[in-house]
Order: sequence, then structure tokens, then C-alpha cells
Amino acid sequence: MTTSLERGTGRFRRVMDVATALALLGCVTLGAMLRFPGFHQPREQWPAIALAAVTCLALLQARDHPRAAATVAMGCAAATFAQGYLPTPLLLAPLMLALYWVAARTDRWTARMFGLAAMAVVVITAILDNPTTDMLLLRAVGPVLWLLLPIVGGSSARLRAAYLESVQARAVYAERTREEEARLRVAEERMRIARELHDVVAHHMAVANAQAGTARHLAPTRPEQAQKLLDELTVTTSSALIELRATVGVLRQSGDRDGECLEPAPGLDRLPELVSTYASAGLDVTVTTDGEPRPLSPGVDLTAYRIIQEALTNVTKHGAGRDAAVRLTYGRSRLVISVTNDGTPAAPAADSGYGLMGMRERAHSVGGDLRAGPRPEGGFEVSTALPLHSLAPEELEAAP
Repeated sequence: MTTSLERGTGRFRRVMDVATALALLGCVTLGAMLRFPGFHQPREQWPAIALAAVTCLALLQARDHPRAAATVAMGCAAATFAQGYLPTPLLLAPLMLALYWVAARTDRWTARMFGLAAMAVVVITAILDNPTTDMLLLRAVGPVLWLLLPIVGGSSARLRAAYLESVQARAVYAERTREEEARLRVAEERMRIARELHDVVAHHMAVANAQAGTARHLAPTRPEQAQKLLDELTVTTSSALIELRATVGVLRQSGDRDGECLEPAPGLDRLPELVSTYASAGLDVTVTTDGEPRPLSPGVDLTAYRIIQEALTNVTKHGAGRDAAVRLTYGRSRLVISVTNDGTPAAPAADSGYGLMGMRERAHSVGGDLRAGPRPEGGFEVSTALPLHSLAPEELEAAP
């Protein structure tokens, strides 16, 4: 379709160029036939018409070769006026069109040089051929004024074309930037959803697995405790379903996400509830707070909760010990969280999944940092430093 359109446009332009050349040839013919009182002009018109025909043939290529067409037009104009013709607008029409294409298709300096050259050629030829004072003003000043018009018009057309091209380039760049930004936002949203689903599923499934394993172990000897664990297992799976339903509801919601039916994002205020779920799975978690607790921004509060949740989940799945310690240290501008266990972790398993990766991404998303690895005295430690308030995007870029 595009090729057909371009072919149609090119064919239309060729037809218009031929029609314009014929019209210019008619103008020159009429200008050669005119007679002016007090001015002697050659009786035969064919030399001027023949030179105009040569100029019109050159003008058919003026769009692609404006300099060559203007040079031919100047030579033919000089030959025409050297025969004694009066430089009227009708005889100057082919040269005027040639200068228009020079001004429209080349730079400003080239247009000025060709314009001055054309004026000089026409004026000098017209004056030298007839040095008398007959219509001297018309022969000297008239060509200058007439030849200025196409130069001004061509320059305006060139500036307008350059402006439209720059506008189109900016539009293309803005569209490409908008598409790239949309793809980036989609990728970021997918990563956020993946982290959220991983945290919800991994936490509840790890606790449920631990509760089921403990209940199976206690069932032959302590059926009462096994029954209690099975009841807690039901609560754990129900909580998992509720959180998954809330997450999927947010994904499927097309309107405002802040509806009253959605549960608020968890934070450190739900840390005791989180610790109790791990206690039911057989993990003894100790929470210690240093410094004066201060309110956190929603993003940092959710990040701190999810990091502690994932760290304790890793202890439940990969740690050999049954004890874990959570320490919250409030500083002047940052909250330092460390989660440690004294058992010997399965280091490859603990570091091969998406848990540590997701915790690092969460910490970096609010301007914090996270480190995880074995402790010298044994066990495993996850430590993160989070700002008390989420940083703006430009501050995140400048943050180390």
C-alpha cells in the first residue's frame, strides 16, 4: 500500500512539473511578444522561446538537482536578455522558479549566492546590451525585486519543511520513549507481582508443610497435639487462600485499587501474628527491638514485613535448627533488620531459588540494601538496612 501511494505521488509530481514547464513556456512566449513604447525589442520571438524551452527541460529535474537547474536557467536568461529583451516578470518566470527550488532544497548560504549571481547576471546583461537610459530603472531595479520573491518564498518553504520534520522526529521519539516506558512498567509490574505471589505462597506452604510433617510425627503418640496442629494447618491454608484471593483480586481489578473490599498491605504491626504462625510450625522465633520504634512509610513497612517473612520461610525450609532471631534496630534515618538462625543451613538450596533475589529487589526498590550469607560462628544471617521513608525515583538513582 505504501509503495502504491509513493508511486502515485511521484507520478502526480511529474505531471505537475510538466504542466508547470508548459505554463512557464507560455509565459515566456507572451513576454517575448509584448512591445513597450519607447523601448526597442527584437521582432523575432523564437530565440527567447527556444532558450525558455531549454530552461523548462532543466526545471523538470529541479526538485532533485536545483543547483544545476538554476545554473542552466541563469545561462539561458543571460542569453535571452543579451538579445535586447526587456527583463519582465514573464521572461524571468523560469529563472524565478529555479531560484525557488534552490532556496527550498538547499541551505541559506547557497540560496543567497545563487540569488545574487542571478541578479547580477540579469542586470548586467540587460544594461550592457542597451546602455541607454530607456527604462533604465525597470532594467536595473525590476529584476532585483522580482528575483527576491522566489528566494524568500523558497526559504520560507525550507524552514517550514524543517519545522515539520523536527515535529515529526519529536513525535516518533516520544512514541518510542512512551513504548519503552510502557514495556519497562509492565516488566516492573510483573516482577512486583512475582515477588508478592512468591512471598505469599512460599510462606504459607512452608508453614503448612512443617505443620503437616509435625502432625504426622505426633499422630501415633500424641493425637491431641496432632489434632491441634491439623486445626492450625486449616487456619494456615485458609490464610493462604485469602491472601491469594486478595492478590488475584488486585490483578483483575480494572478500576481503583483502593477499594474497601481489599485488605490493607501487611506491615511490622502484624509481626507478632507472623511469629505465631512459625511457632505453630515448630520454629521458635525471638524478636528484639533496639532504639525507639518510629512509624514507617507504607512501602518500607511492607518491604520490612516481606523480608522478615521470606527469611523465616527460608529458615523453615532449609535451616537445620529450630530457633531464629529477628532484631530490629531503629537508627536516625534507617531501620536495620537482621534475621539469624543457629542451625547449619543448606546454603546451596537457600541461595538457588528466588527468595534471596526477591528480598534484594524489595530492599533496592525503597532505597535500601540487603546482605545474606553464612555466619562465622555458624548458621545463616539475612541483614537489610532500609530508610525510614521510601525514596523518590530520582533519589533511588543517586543512592549507592
